[in-house]
Amino acid sequence: MTEVVAVLPIREYLLVGLTAAALTFLLTGVARRLAIRVGAMAYPRARDVHAEPTPYMGGLALYAGVAGGMYLAHQLPVLRASFEFSLDPIGVLVGGGVIVLIGAVDDRFDLDAWTKLAGQVMCAGVLVLFGVQWSTFWVPWGSGDGDIGTLFQLDQNQGGLLVVLLVVTMVNAMNFVDGLDGLAAGIGLVAASAICVFSIGLLQSTGGDVATYPPALIGATLAGACLGFLPHNFQPAKLFMGDSGSMFIGLMLAGAITSASGKMSYPQYNSTNIIALLSPLVVVAGVLFLPLLDLLMAVVRRTRRGDSPFAADKMHLHHRLLEVGHSQRRAVLLMYMWAGLLAFGTVAITLFDAAVVIWLLLIGLLLAVLVSAVPRLKSRNREAAS
Repeated sequence: MTEVVAVLPIREYLLVGLTAAALTFLLTGVARRLAIRVGAMAYPRARDVHAEPTPYMGGLALYAGVAGGMYLAHQLPVLRASFEFSLDPIGVLVGGGVIVLIGAVDDRFDLDAWTKLAGQVMCAGVLVLFGVQWSTFWVPWGSGDGDIGTLFQLDQNQGGLLVVLLVVTMVNAMNFVDGLDGLAAGIGLVAASAICVFSIGLLQSTGGDVATYPPALIGATLAGACLGFLPHNFQPAKLFMGDSGSMFIGLMLAGAITSASGKMSYPQYNSTNIIALLSPLVVVAGVLFLPLLDLLMAVVRRTRRGDSPFAADKMHLHHRLLEVGHSQRRAVLLMYMWAGLLAFGTVAITLFDAAVVIWLLLIGLLLAVLVSAVPRLKSRNREAAS
């Protein structure tokens, strides 16, 4: 195993993330003017919650911020290992650039669902070509010979297929979540930050394994770009990220998760540390739970009605929070809270005392349920009083 300096490069990751945030913040205005000039506008529809025409193409600024952050990382001696021992950062940049272009065309000309799906599969294939794929996958069943669970060694075809499925799922999940001002950018910020923290934890536990540098860099740059985009996108939004942004965030998250968990060597495979063995699955489930839940519910709901899974409606999780009685801003903040609890809670399980973290996570989730239900409880109390 190749090792680098044992000191955690936390300041370098912060610098890279803040650079991505600053670039995205400054370039969002340029993307807005470009969208207005080419006519990429979101005109209010029956299922939308905005009342005024708003420009699309925020994904261009997000991509520029990520690219700028990665360029800075390449110039820093400590983080240069992310590029010298792995093509993962280059892979997500190339695949991300292609999917941003596809999304920008969709923002302007409104492509059909099958064309976008073909583009998503192609971009996932770009990641696979650059080596961003799963090589090992552990499951907690099928144990034998004293081992805990089963460790699957995936060939290139199996690992590549898993990446394609993950990318297509995450791209569409983030696309479905992007329904309120600032929602997709905020969830992207939370998820990317959690992946970065998890990767830095792996970096510490492995004594500086260079395999953990790329996912931390991908997470840091994406988190910074989402942070820089939020001031322009929070309600009332001056610019929407559009499909160019939501699909880019989904691809980056899928790439970061694969880079972090898909190549783990599982040094504790023969031990009794179940949490360490489960850590990739736990983190994937926690970080991606909210958008994947919304995607699954939408697919089930639409297919039961006999509609296409890609048919738009107004019954996503954020729409349900609005129906309960929350304002747009409060609904978005509640979604942030749910995403933060699940993402950072599951990451904390892999880094600290699992029993304590699980209890704190359960308490946090209970409080989140109560806060989310407050408007409905107040409404029922008023009805009872009347």
